[in-house]
Amino acid sequence: MDNKADYERVPAGAALAEGVRISEAVPSRRSFLAGGIAGMLTPSVAGLLVSQVDAATMQHAAPAPSAAGGAAVPARELSSDVGAPLRIPFVEGEPLRQPEVRRTVNGELRTTLRAAYSYQNVGGYRLFLRTYEGAIPGPTFRMKAGEVLRIRLTNDLPPNREQMPLQMNQPHMLNLTNFHFHGAHTSPSGISDNVLRTMEPGQSYDVEIRIPEDHPKGTYWYHPHHHGAADIQLASGMAGAVIIEDGPEQVPEVTAAKDVTMVLGEVAFDGFGMVEGFDALFSETSVRFLTLNGQRAPTITMQPGEVQRWRILHAGYQDDLFLAIDQHQFHAIARDGIGLVIIGEGQVCTDQADRKDAMLIAPGQRIDVLVKAGEPGTYDFKALPYNQGYPSPFGLIARVKVAGAPLPMKLPERLAPPPLASIRDEEITNRRQLTFSAIVPENEAAAHWREFKFLVDGRSFDMNRVDQRVKLGAVEEWTIVNLHFHDHIFHIHVNPFELVKVNGEYVPPVWLDTVVLPRNGSITFRSRFLDYPGKFVLHCHMMNHEELGMMQVVEVYEG
Repeated sequence: MDNKADYERVPAGAALAEGVRISEAVPSRRSFLAGGIAGMLTPSVAGLLVSQVDAATMQHAAPAPSAAGGAAVPARELSSDVGAPLRIPFVEGEPLRQPEVRRTVNGELRTTLRAAYSYQNVGGYRLFLRTYEGAIPGPTFRMKAGEVLRIRLTNDLPPNREQMPLQMNQPHMLNLTNFHFHGAHTSPSGISDNVLRTMEPGQSYDVEIRIPEDHPKGTYWYHPHHHGAADIQLASGMAGAVIIEDGPEQVPEVTAAKDVTMVLGEVAFDGFGMVEGFDALFSETSVRFLTLNGQRAPTITMQPGEVQRWRILHAGYQDDLFLAIDQHQFHAIARDGIGLVIIGEGQVCTDQADRKDAMLIAPGQRIDVLVKAGEPGTYDFKALPYNQGYPSPFGLIARVKVAGAPLPMKLPERLAPPPLASIRDEEITNRRQLTFSAIVPENEAAAHWREFKFLVDGRSFDMNRVDQRVKLGAVEEWTIVNLHFHDHIFHIHVNPFELVKVNGEYVPPVWLDTVVLPRNGSITFRSRFLDYPGKFVLHCHMMNHEELGMMQVVEVYEG
């Protein structure tokens, strides 16, 4: 294959807004993770949080602005403090950039994708991270249903220096990779969306994914999924959006809205400004700050009365985020790429469930929302404190600046017809129950990550064992039980599912591919196992947990 990509480009870093707003420094990790959440902590988590936050406060306080209010100055020079991340000038409020866009030509998106280390300037730090195309996030792929994605993926990460371990359910061989099209209903076999492939450093591989003509149109994404390395690579920022574009059935109010891609990131790194071991990601208080399209505290601009469509993708590696905008509302129109029947439906919260001014998004989920700008002013787009069994990260994500001439636009009164038909009782051919659980040390704060195990049906992941066999064409109802005192995030490849119960209680049905599994609770869903035989996986999309064993192999077989 020719190494030259055949696609139309939108320049990387194309801004959504003009001008730079300089303001106070972004909150330090202490204020970000610790402020206002003491009452939410169990003793073990509290001890872990205090130790992590104190260390971060001593070594990683946010850059202080200059006396003139201009760009922040480095806290120290690398040469005078070897072994600590390099601090660099950081100015809050730069315009939100859009990722580079690659589009199909004549029904085919043919491109290259390079995985390699690159230096990244992120929120006042110069980091050395694994990335796609030297950017965080990677390029956005825009396609239509019925088209084909052809990628020549080059793994330019360095060779792995260790041998394959006997214990596979721990981080290992961190520079092996592969490619997962998250949420796609496509083949899991061969060179398609096959997460059981191995892509070695120094080699190039073909990926070919055909999108069915009747595929739901919406927001999806891609990321690495090689067991042992996926968590480290995703936490570094190896992710990008895939948009299957709307058809003529979309309602005019949505079509008229400005289309904005928003990739949420959780930033974690070690004392060298890298992600080179699990100690940088485990425990649950390792996130230093949040980013949007790889930027810390950027500015989004809108005109009064304007409606924008925000395609929000949670590409973070571990934690739920409870999103809100001051004096504004999110109007959800799609979840996990699948259009909703009713605006705003489908939220599963285990904390503050009655709040109407905030929206929960879990790792791996996508939520398309409409936002209608209010009066002129500047408003915080932020993550609020939230309890998922431990405190989720919270703090500023971006600022929304409403200014300029009024642009009166309407929100839709109805949505496009749903792309997937609800599953009726009489369609069900089988029912099964799975259990998520964990083995945790007596004192979590004093423990090493190797002491934790995360299990499905009481067993750790084994890629050579098939845990669930489903006949092609089956329509099944699954109940997933969580015996752990933390929420988990259930995700299954290839086939979306229709959520029908939470904690045994019926909920308005909603189609998803990733969902919060409540602590000490359950979810029940129905799914059609159509079109594609082969092996794929289900797992917790809190990637720390997946890496430590919370995953199973599913095989769909032809009868």
